[in-house]
Amino acid sequence: MILFEPDRRRNAAPTLVDQTVTALEHAIQAHLLRPGMILPSVRKFARDHGLSTFTVMAAYNRLVARGLLQSRPGAHFRVSRQKQAAPATVPEWVAPRIGASWLLADVFADHSISIKAGCGWLPPDWHDQAGLPHAMRQLSRVPISQISSYGHPLGYHPLREHIAHSLLEHGLEAAPDQVLLTHGATQALDIVVRTLLRPGDHVAVESPCYANLLQILALNRITVHAVPRTAEGIHEATLQALARQHPIRALFVTSVLQNPTGASFTMAGAFRLLQLAERHDFLVVDDDTSRDLLPEPAPMLAALAGASRVIYVSGFSKSVMPSTRVGYLTCAKPLVDECARTKMSLGLTSTEVMERAVYHVLRDGRHSTYLRGIRERLRQAHDQVTAAMHAHGFEVWGEPGAGLFLWARPPAPRPTGDELIRLTEQALKAGIWLAPGNYFDPEGRDEGWMRFNVAYSGDPRLWRFFHRWAAPR
Repeated sequence: MILFEPDRRRNAAPTLVDQTVTALEHAIQAHLLRPGMILPSVRKFARDHGLSTFTVMAAYNRLVARGLLQSRPGAHFRVSRQKQAAPATVPEWVAPRIGASWLLADVFADHSISIKAGCGWLPPDWHDQAGLPHAMRQLSRVPISQISSYGHPLGYHPLREHIAHSLLEHGLEAAPDQVLLTHGATQALDIVVRTLLRPGDHVAVESPCYANLLQILALNRITVHAVPRTAEGIHEATLQALARQHPIRALFVTSVLQNPTGASFTMAGAFRLLQLAERHDFLVVDDDTSRDLLPEPAPMLAALAGASRVIYVSGFSKSVMPSTRVGYLTCAKPLVDECARTKMSLGLTSTEVMERAVYHVLRDGRHSTYLRGIRERLRQAHDQVTAAMHAHGFEVWGEPGAGLFLWARPPAPRPTGDELIRLTEQALKAGIWLAPGNYFDPEGRDEGWMRFNVAYSGDPRLWRFFHRWAAPR
């Protein structure tokens, strides 16, 4: 049975293997090859179609992997008897129900939302289109024997060396064995919490703060106290009062381009915080994932106070790509060793393949040029979105001019409670994701604030929606 005539031109696309796979798929779908039917041997199929046995074997094996063919060692290939899946249909889209689970989990798999004004990452077309693909091609040349094991508990050593060197440029001295690579910065926070704290321990967090941190602390049954975020850092009087009233073990902050406000510590604010930490003897955990997006230097808490007082957490979801899931933490060596044991208990080692890929990206001389371009695009986006907010009567909490986020709320009368939920649900039905501020509040308070990602918030449809929403009021 001749199923197709291969296109053997040198630059033909698709390849001969792809052509063979497609021809066999069509034959199975058209019932020319019926369930249970034995296929021609590899040699016969190759001879009949003028192909190499390597091409036919590769095509047969690919169809086995897809479940369309079955094979046993030393036996023929035959068409699978399992029921073939019906052609995929696109279901009618239904707006998801607003809730913390959607914000923290479901949204990452929800590709139906076209305007992700509330999300926490760069648009796909903003990412370096050459950096990671080039790194993956480099990795394909690495002998499998070098990447087939679990890897070192601390993570890929050359990347840890690179991180230590880059931190030194900010004034933070850390040896490579003080750097623990993790499955993203969020896992680094989870490891710190599980290593340092026990149920019932008291910690302080910024208000508002990173929503996933609140979930991590809740899952570990940690007692959380809120400290208002200010333009310079945190509200020192509130923190000092809390430290006098409770045995605060740690303070969790984001010193640069905070999520969700976009604010950064001033040097004065950083010094005052560290003085309080020294006076009341608590650790500071700095989640510093967006520093690469900041155009100007900013104080680094760990460099000012040292590794014995500050646990430094960062990662590459903003500067390289979220899908790499490579983060890290650095602190005093004994605590790094404890965190490494926690990491191994949770999931053994981190993914060395992706750590190698990130290392290749960072070592590529084009990465710094890419980051400069991203900073400029974000600056322009801030200008555009801030202007739109003022034009529509929004209140903007600070105007950082850099990073991903703006913290703002619609004009009076401010939507809060059920009205804010209705606004967010209406936005979802219009294909717009908004991020209500109560998800970022340690006490779940709703004061009408929202997190806006400037890279997604310049779309005119977003502002037409807000105009329509405000018109009848």
